[in-house]
Amino acid sequence: MSVNQTTDHKLERYAELLEVGQIITSEMDFETLFPLVIRHTNSIMDTEASSIFLYDQKTKELWSLVSTDLRKSEIRIPATQGITGWVFQHKTYSVVNDTSRDPRFNAGADAKTGFRTRNMLCVPLINRQKECIGTLQALDKHAGSFTEEDVEVLTSLSNYATVALENSRLYEDLKAMNKARGRAMSHLSHELKTPLALISATLTTVSAKLLSDNLKGIERNMAMVQRNLHRLLRLQQEIDNIMNGNAAEYLARISRLIEDAFHFVEYQREVDRGTYGVVLGLLSDYIGSIYKVDEESSERLPAHKFLQAVCQNGRTAMTDRQVEIAENLADEMEITANRSALEKVFDGILRNAIENTPDEGRIEVTTRVDDDHLVVQFRDFGTGITPENQKLIFTGFFHTQDTDHYSTKTPYAFNAGGSGADLLRAKVFSERYGFAIDFDSTRCAFIPEDTDECPGRISRCKFIVDESGCLASGTVFSVTISISEDS
Repeated sequence: MSVNQTTDHKLERYAELLEVGQIITSEMDFETLFPLVIRHTNSIMDTEASSIFLYDQKTKELWSLVSTDLRKSEIRIPATQGITGWVFQHKTYSVVNDTSRDPRFNAGADAKTGFRTRNMLCVPLINRQKECIGTLQALDKHAGSFTEEDVEVLTSLSNYATVALENSRLYEDLKAMNKARGRAMSHLSHELKTPLALISATLTTVSAKLLSDNLKGIERNMAMVQRNLHRLLRLQQEIDNIMNGNAAEYLARISRLIEDAFHFVEYQREVDRGTYGVVLGLLSDYIGSIYKVDEESSERLPAHKFLQAVCQNGRTAMTDRQVEIAENLADEMEITANRSALEKVFDGILRNAIENTPDEGRIEVTTRVDDDHLVVQFRDFGTGITPENQKLIFTGFFHTQDTDHYSTKTPYAFNAGGSGADLLRAKVFSERYGFAIDFDSTRCAFIPEDTDECPGRISRCKFIVDESGCLASGTVFSVTISISEDS
């Protein structure tokens, strides 16, 4: 090839690279982006195949989408293995023109796809923060070996791919938030309407009764509660602002209003000891059971007995559910925590575990010592949480079932779904009282979408033959608490 031909070839190649960059960076859909990058990489690099591996920080793995048997599958490899892992770790390219001679080469991906890699050029995907988010590989060049020019071209292409992949991730997050917003709107409306209607009707009746009894000074008290009730009603109209603005600010407002309502009901119980006092007492107990926390300082608690009581409460509360709650608790020791807050957190986590575990299933409550902390884990072998929903699990006002679906079920029933506030409350309490909470979840492979439904009993599942087939999925919540110094 003459000098002029070589120059023309380079110009054509870089012109194609510029065009490809514009095409790639304009695509926002994550699943469409993978094959798009691969197709154009094969074209511009003149290779038989290409692949993208992205880093999963949670599992410390590199993963890729590949097409096998006319469907998309996921391949995962440890982020430290193979040529791909080496490039990811060192953040620099690698040219391997004979993979059989390179001890770093891992043939695992070839075994899964049926492809045989002869040579490869692998470059890192480096984002704006200088972090490596994955790798881009060109495999089996049609003519000759990979050259320095190939390295330059693929590196330029990787820059476009990195921008496109990061934009696509942001787009996917926005789609998830829009989905959560719709659910939250429906959920908040449902959650507020029912108790507000009950409170409004009760107060109207109580007001009429108290006024008919000609109790002095009641007018001012009733006016006060009506004002607070109207404030709650106005909150319903501000749900859009909750989702679009500062959610923490509005959560604080709701909490303050609930506390105001609680204190008013407590006061009215003292005013009227008759029939309506009983009604107000029930209402007071209900509000208190959800939101009130005893404000005593942290105390020393026997962890073993405390967790045994939580588990027994769960067994009693789920009535006719057939879910085993197994305990594997460390030797007796004391933890330092706020009793009321920790009890609500554990009860809420265990209830969520029961509601997400089908009958004939199992939940394990375990403890282990980690330095000067006790780690309490609630592990269910249930349906698991989809990756999309995992991002939103601690945001509050979010649940994985449709509002109409979960609202027809009683607490502890399978798939009841709860009101979406338990885990938000757990996160808030953890920050307030000095313990840590985290979770990990694997969605059942047979019902990958949150619209897919489990039959609710293992023996009714058409995909598995026995309980062991239900052990690959589920969720584990971990709570880390300080151990008392002399335990």
